[in-house]
Amino acid sequence: MSDSAGKGTPPGVQAMFEAGQSMAKSFFDALARQHAAMQDSSGVAAPKLPLPETEALGAIQKAYAEKHAQLWSSMLARKDGEPAPAVVQPPPGDRRFTAPEWSESPVFDYLRQAYLLNAELLTQVAEAMPIADGRAKSRIQFLTRQYIDALSPSNFAATNPEFIKTALETKGESITRGVQNLLGDLEKGRISMTDDSAFEIGRNLALTPGSVIFENELMQLIQYAPLTEKVAQAPLLIVPPCINKFYIMDLQPENSLVRFAVEQGFTVFLVSWRNPRPESGGHFTWDDYLEKGPLAALDVVRAVTRVKKPNVLGFCVGGTILTSALAVARARGEDPVASLTLMTTLLDFSDAGELGCLVDEAGVAAREAAIGKGGVLKGQELANVFSFLRANDLVWQYVVGNYLKGNKPAAFDLLYWNSDSTNLPGPFLTWYLRNMYLENNLRVPGKLRMLGQKVDLAKVDMPAYLLAAREDHIVPWKSAYLARNLLGGDTTFVLGASGHIAGAINPASKNKRSYWTAEGRPTDPDEWFEGATEHKGSWWLNWIEWLRPHGGKQVAARGRLGSTRYEPIEPAPGRYVKERA
Repeated sequence: MSDSAGKGTPPGVQAMFEAGQSMAKSFFDALARQHAAMQDSSGVAAPKLPLPETEALGAIQKAYAEKHAQLWSSMLARKDGEPAPAVVQPPPGDRRFTAPEWSESPVFDYLRQAYLLNAELLTQVAEAMPIADGRAKSRIQFLTRQYIDALSPSNFAATNPEFIKTALETKGESITRGVQNLLGDLEKGRISMTDDSAFEIGRNLALTPGSVIFENELMQLIQYAPLTEKVAQAPLLIVPPCINKFYIMDLQPENSLVRFAVEQGFTVFLVSWRNPRPESGGHFTWDDYLEKGPLAALDVVRAVTRVKKPNVLGFCVGGTILTSALAVARARGEDPVASLTLMTTLLDFSDAGELGCLVDEAGVAAREAAIGKGGVLKGQELANVFSFLRANDLVWQYVVGNYLKGNKPAAFDLLYWNSDSTNLPGPFLTWYLRNMYLENNLRVPGKLRMLGQKVDLAKVDMPAYLLAAREDHIVPWKSAYLARNLLGGDTTFVLGASGHIAGAINPASKNKRSYWTAEGRPTDPDEWFEGATEHKGSWWLNWIEWLRPHGGKQVAARGRLGSTRYEPIEPAPGRYVKERA
């Protein structure tokens, strides 16, 4: 790389250029040291990180110098009372610098634009680094983003004009409140994202009426009360993820997928996973989750409704667990369900999104040694990982708002759920990480043995509805699409707008956003999307019409929940969902 911005460059630009170049060099030197320190389970050091010395990086450096020169010139030409033209803009959706204080002051305007240029430089260099290993390159890009986000001038008191203005207007009261908020969050062990006192499960969350009709040491099974006089003969069993609590599917009546299905005339059952404790739940395995979760729930649903083949729905890792359980049932010679719905679910982990880049042999081996035989991954540790996947929105926004400005976060049901973390049993987690994220074994017929059976997803041949979200960073939609190449039955693929949660929980009552459908079943997701048609509104309406034929004939709604064998234990949402990590 050249060590000069060019002849005739103003001294200020040259200094900024050299500072940015030095920052990039020191940053990637640090990345190289970290990469070299990574070891696999055999203790062999990871290969040396290649130096970013390519023509592409030379072009990046040249463009960077030119933009800094342009920024410097625009600042010098700026007239009093007039904002300077912006040389660089924040990425779409970045709200860190939208306050007028950032553009009104020449100092802070220069500071934010210089930061954005440096961030652009580091991002482009990370993308251009010649690393053949896709997972290693994704990890470098992830670490780069964490570095960039953490060093934003908006995160620090001295470089945030909003902090200064608020402190002056409140005569320092905002600083006092910010310190109090920080001390309170240190006591809680997490950053507050919402007003926790505004919500209570069972009072204003998880309100769909029903009863717990069965429980074991791993889950409770809820049956919801009918809201229509007639119901579909075949019920619907929902298996949510065990890494979060189920009430993301039953937040408020107007955005509850559970209530929507009940209102559409289905008898709905739902698995409510227990929050495992280190002293009592740290021994559960992947097989335990299959046997004591979906398979046990299906037995109860069949006994209560006297329907041999219910419909089933799995969300995220709940879908992976559910599909694995169905593969076990098929290996046993059973014909377990009438239809399968998978919401943002991975079965082929070849591209496992941003979480995938964080899973490597050394990390999994360390987890196996620490908790693979027993123990739990604490819920807050897992929550922190998910938060830093979107650090500006789920971490730094609240650092600035809570601690610098001294604000209290607003009440928001989704963020209350997001903060209500769950533990995970070590044996379950380490098996899942190794066999799914690390080795991608589920897609290989007969490779995995579960509950004593070699599983083959091609034998999971009931009709399936597959929902993915276009902006999902946890389950990339193209990876979710690959399930069509693994499952043995007819599949309908639908792509929803937005991300992992907003794309899935898109209530029909509001009928916002959009979704895509297409005829045919190409193996390539890009080919599918080229022929897809966009529809305005919620995918829920499309799904319920797909599900109706699998519900069978209409019958009178049952007057009681449970049965003589499975009497109601307690009202929904039950005890298990209220247990805190």
